[in-house]
Amino acid sequence: MAEDRPRATVQTHELMLALVRGPALALVSLPLSIVLFVLSVVAIVLIPVGVGVVTTPLAQGGVRAYANRRRKLVERWSGLAVPEPYRPFPLDLRKGIVGQVERCTLLLKDPATWRDMAWLPTDMTAGFTTALLPPMLPLNHRLTKAMLEPTREMLLARRVEQLYETRHDAVDSSAAELRRIERDLHDGAQARLVAMGMSLGAIEALVERDPARAKQMIAQARENSAEALTELRDLVRGIHPPVLAERGLPDALRALALRMQMPVAEDIELAGRFEEPVESAVYFAVSELLTNAAKHAAATRVWLDVLYAETASGPMIRVTVTDDGKGGASLEKGTGMQGVQRRLAQFDGVLALNSPEGGPTMVTLEVPAVPLDPSQVVSSADRAD
Repeated sequence: MAEDRPRATVQTHELMLALVRGPALALVSLPLSIVLFVLSVVAIVLIPVGVGVVTTPLAQGGVRAYANRRRKLVERWSGLAVPEPYRPFPLDLRKGIVGQVERCTLLLKDPATWRDMAWLPTDMTAGFTTALLPPMLPLNHRLTKAMLEPTREMLLARRVEQLYETRHDAVDSSAAELRRIERDLHDGAQARLVAMGMSLGAIEALVERDPARAKQMIAQARENSAEALTELRDLVRGIHPPVLAERGLPDALRALALRMQMPVAEDIELAGRFEEPVESAVYFAVSELLTNAAKHAAATRVWLDVLYAETASGPMIRVTVTDDGKGGASLEKGTGMQGVQRRLAQFDGVLALNSPEGGPTMVTLEVPAVPLDPSQVVSSADRAD
């Protein structure tokens, strides 16, 4: 009997909360659902005459804001997570009337828009009724979750779109990298090797007639060969740094930090090796972030934290780069940051940026990474123990 008392107390507390929350929810949701539904229908009807092109995005913006508020409310009151199902707008969405047409078209093509439209009448009828009855409030939450969360088909479609975009970015990145390599070879090592070949031809003609001049040209050819070799090594380092191949990601990142002109306080807690493409992606992402901090942020100090973590989504390499610069960085206007984002997206990696005006700037990236030898890897949970 004593064990039942806490349970009865909890149930009584939940019932009292439902008595307050339910009527309040019904009182707010009924007029909002009606108004937003009517405005959305009228806006869509006015599309053929042109007015709806402007009013539909405004009405749907209100619907989505209200639906997102209800998603958060369901999670807060019942613990049921309701993720957003909306497709993201492209970053290069144009402004003016052309941009309005594009935005309206994208909204109408998004299945989540029509699920929201179907939810509003349900919310003003069944949702209103279940909110008024305290024992039925958890049905209300489950109903909202069922109608506002992304369906399996929507998740699959979004995944296909992401894979298409990342594949497209990977092809573009590979093509750009090949062009860079060809340009560097043509303008650098290849030009020196051609000049060296011409010098050797002249040396053959001078070796008996003018030995002194031939010796000078041999010395010049030797210098050209050394410079060509240096340029080839730099080119190879740009493709895949030797230290990364020989000593792994932790030492490669430490070497990268040491080469920076400003002080970089590094805390790298990785052990073992990961797949080569993943290590390369993390290395070049960190290189770009450190370079950005030095060139654009006017930073005097940078902190680099790298660790391996077991998360709910799986094993991850998590990197945080923080600088004391002027801040104001943005994913929309920073081509370098967008390049990092595209590079990570090829591995399902994500990038988060926090850079208020005046600084500091903090960039966090996570890349799924399965260790080649799990026994050598120390996770964040193990370190905490």
